[in-house]
Amino acid sequence: MSNRNSSSSAAEHAFAPFIRTLGKGKTGTRSLNQGEAQQAFGMILRGEVEPLQIGAFLMLLRVKEESPDELAGFVQACRAHMKIPPQTLKADLDWSSYAGKKHQHPWFILSLLLLAQAGHRVFIHGSAGHTPGRLYTEDAMRQLGLPIASNWTEVGQQLDASNLSYLSLEHFCCPLEELMQLRSLLGLRSPVNTLSRMINPLNARASVQSIFHPAYARLHQEADRLLEQPRSMVFKGDSGEIEVKPQADTRLYLLHNQQVQEMLLPRSIAKRIESVVTPDVESIKALWRDSVHNQYGLNATLATTAAALVVLCPDINLEAAQLQATELWQNRDTAGLP
Repeated sequence: MSNRNSSSSAAEHAFAPFIRTLGKGKTGTRSLNQGEAQQAFGMILRGEVEPLQIGAFLMLLRVKEESPDELAGFVQACRAHMKIPPQTLKADLDWSSYAGKKHQHPWFILSLLLLAQAGHRVFIHGSAGHTPGRLYTEDAMRQLGLPIASNWTEVGQQLDASNLSYLSLEHFCCPLEELMQLRSLLGLRSPVNTLSRMINPLNARASVQSIFHPAYARLHQEADRLLEQPRSMVFKGDSGEIEVKPQADTRLYLLHNQQVQEMLLPRSIAKRIESVVTPDVESIKALWRDSVHNQYGLNATLATTAAALVVLCPDINLEAAQLQATELWQNRDTAGLP
């Protein structure tokens, strides 16, 4: 980010009009259109904006709440600025993982394994460390010996070898990663936490995203519509990660060819489930290897897998996806987890 001192110049900074648009007050404020949003965020990513302006911009958006047009424009700016992957590098499912687990173990990792063993090329991208006390996907996958890449070449090799690869945001869009880490400084989430989930850098035909607040489902879907994502799903997951909570009814919001469909995945556990003291991967290993039975973990894994199968496979419904998830579990290769 730029560290220049703009106070020495009387001329208005080129970024100032975007802040003014967002901060004129109750009657004068408006959202940016998609083109303005792309231009503004592109300036930020290129280091053409002062740190003070970035903080003001992000917090004004936070108070106003970002619009679908703004989100779509921000994502377009990120796609234009990021390290572009080779055109031959393809994935079936884009899986964003930016929240980290706090209340439960990262059971969704077992869903990733089931999908990969079923032949689906799953690309995961995320960030770590911006919220203390959480177990982030990169750390969990590293502890489990699962494939973590440092560049697009390694992503391709890992997808070819195991249908699974994780790449940290810092390796393909470093300025966005820097913005992500501002959360501890600002004390609040910003639109960065939302737009990062929607980048879909490999242009996968299907994407799945998690939200923490249900109201953001429509925001995600409308932005995906503007970005012409062929097929995507969003739902409220545990701790903001893509993991169905078995003790809660889960509404799945599917976007397919610009059409919205809502499905209900009923809870499979009636009682209240206590949070774990500290999320870890040993419980993940134990369930995968059948050395310990954990009904919560199994139900979370199967439900999350079923939701992913719905967005991956347009020709199956939720009931068929649930049956397929169970079959994948019963036929899994337990050696797939080192």
